[in-house]
Amino acid sequence: MLDINLIRNDPEYVKAALKKREYDVDFTELLSWDARRREIIAENETCKAQVNKRSKEIPMLKKQGQDASALLEELKQLKEKIAGMDAEQSELEEKIRRFMLALPNLPAEDVQAGGKENNQAIKYFGEKPQFEYEFKNHVDLCTSLGLIDYERGVKMGGNGFWLYTGKGAQLEWALLNYFITEHLKDGYTFMLPPHMLTYECGLTAGQFPKFEEDVYRLTEEGFHFMLPTAETALINLYRGEILNESDLPKRLFAYTPCYRREAGTYRASERGMIRGHQFNKVEMFGYTRPEDSDAMLKELIGKACRLVEGLGLHYRLSKLAAGDCSASMATTYDIELWIPSMNEYKECSSVSNARDYQARRGNIRFRREETKKIEFVHTLNGSGLATSRLIPAIVEQYQQPDGSVIVPEALRPFYGEDKITK
Repeated sequence: MLDINLIRNDPEYVKAALKKREYDVDFTELLSWDARRREIIAENETCKAQVNKRSKEIPMLKKQGQDASALLEELKQLKEKIAGMDAEQSELEEKIRRFMLALPNLPAEDVQAGGKENNQAIKYFGEKPQFEYEFKNHVDLCTSLGLIDYERGVKMGGNGFWLYTGKGAQLEWALLNYFITEHLKDGYTFMLPPHMLTYECGLTAGQFPKFEEDVYRLTEEGFHFMLPTAETALINLYRGEILNESDLPKRLFAYTPCYRREAGTYRASERGMIRGHQFNKVEMFGYTRPEDSDAMLKELIGKACRLVEGLGLHYRLSKLAAGDCSASMATTYDIELWIPSMNEYKECSSVSNARDYQARRGNIRFRREETKKIEFVHTLNGSGLATSRLIPAIVEQYQQPDGSVIVPEALRPFYGEDKITK
């Protein structure tokens, strides 16, 4: 959520910043509601002071034997006026709240305007694999090697689901163990959050109310849903709390399956595991002081890149343009793996800085030790990593002429073999 003071003081600046996202907004109604709300608050305070004063005068009049009926009538009218203003104030505050919740985050100053066509490739790692033979796509490789059973996955879960079998399940678990081991080495705290979350979790993360239809909702009464990413859980860890400055930064990571209802149809090229309704991910998450969040963003980007580099996979790092960042994020960098059969890069990690946007929605603050001032924290997240794009990249980039696949060296302690064969 944005700071309404910023909109009051410089609405044109906020409009221009949101325009970088290709998001047009008119603050006329919001500022009108806000001005009226502040008028009501001031008038209400005056009326309540009058009520207190008149309430003290009535016993004095009665004690003196005087008629207090006129004063009682005035008191009645004041209370009715206060009740009406309270109702109007509540209605205005709900309008303001809904308007503010719908606004996306302001992109950082150094983020390019426009959509994905303006994304910037920052660096490349390794070389695109070259094949002197007719190479196979990941679907055929995973099927022939008995790693994934796509047909039975669809039979059990429907389109967008797959089934890891045998060595495929071992490879998946080896990836997760590799990520977890590396994060523990770096001193991050391991979390295993609930998979079923409340509506407030989606609201704090910035996914609701706009993307309510994109999650798997479980209950008719109330609103419980399956988490689309561990970020949605971890951002709510300290919702409504005030942390001590000495508690920061907090470096966390979590393993969860992720459950997503994605609207629309998939491209024919995105078959197999490239896009699905359930996939595994290890997520990194950080809480920091505002002045430390840029440094943590670099830290998370570096960690995600090192994980992919440890697997020896060719990838590129891209800085997203404002219109391609998710609504909650001020800055996002994507790590994109090369998938030879698709002849394109596919994202396996997004690392983002939300600044204080999510903290305002969840009222997550910290107290400065020296001044005792209470401020909003900054929150950051990054995939570390998602597996559903990694297995296609591994089997395609490491495939051999005989149809086998070399196991990346970093995974061998967890997988137990150097090569995947039939």
